[in-house]
Amino acid sequence: MKKINYIITIMLGLLLIFNSCQQDEYELGSLIAPTNVELSAVIFGADDVTPYGDGSGMVDFVASADNAISYYFEYDDGTDKEIVADGIVTHPFTKNGVNKFNVTVFAVGTGGMTSSMTLQIEVFSNFKDEEASQFLTGGASKSWYWAADQPGHLGLGPNNFNYEPGSHTWAQWYMAAPWEKTESTLYSCELIFTADGDVMTFEQLTPSGEAFVQGIYASELGLGDEGSHPFDISGVKTVTFSPSASIATIDGDYRGTTMTFSDGGFMGFYAGTSKYEIIEITENILRVRMVQTNNTEFAWYHTFTNVKPAQ
Repeated sequence: MKKINYIITIMLGLLLIFNSCQQDEYELGSLIAPTNVELSAVIFGADDVTPYGDGSGMVDFVASADNAISYYFEYDDGTDKEIVADGIVTHPFTKNGVNKFNVTVFAVGTGGMTSSMTLQIEVFSNFKDEEASQFLTGGASKSWYWAADQPGHLGLGPNNFNYEPGSHTWAQWYMAAPWEKTESTLYSCELIFTADGDVMTFEQLTPSGEAFVQGIYASELGLGDEGSHPFDISGVKTVTFSPSASIATIDGDYRGTTMTFSDGGFMGFYAGTSKYEIIEITENILRVRMVQTNNTEFAWYHTFTNVKPAQ
């Protein structure tokens, strides 16, 4: 379904371009590939005694290049690529032990021209949150659902310090009313966390196979308005934990743990990311915060329960 929409969108775009060319002549700007790409890394807690870091697995990366307008990072640890305008990211490597990883940065120039550089790092991780694992899985397998009967089960707030003090820690801009999204398939979504030895897995199920897609993404993907759309949610994903490092972690008194899903996994509401910071978790409530990938000014808030609400 998505591929068909993409093709239609591209064909319409080409028709518009050809039609415009018949009326006016436009000169395209120069296609310039960035040069002098550089990439540096600082491993948290690395020193002469602990050369591979403090066990958090966190690494700061800084990329630079001449004539670059943005950057994106690709990691060989199974996580999603990250797009940033300034070339600065902090990435957690969650595989336990001391491991080597390749990190590639692509500097993007005008016209989408790219240049890249790859850096290999060796980093130590031993971060765990066994209590969160137990709450999520019940020690075996456990299902979670949108807390649709609660105000603010879906919310939006700023991911910066430009508004009221503390507003970067809660859904200041928007809080869904109870059962507000009933016309969609959002509330039929079932999120299953399973303990498989030392590994945790995640699976998202909906009877229709659809997912709720955030408005900007729905438009970019040619799906129309925000809401439920056919979307590939299939497959069992791996869940890993890492220390949280958002601007809201300390100020919001959050738990300090972030979940990352492999292979593009997400929790029912698609906004481009597979990383969710745990705000609070108990046996029956899970509250998380996530940052929208294509607009990092947006922080989304979700609340889930292990007992499916009845309307």
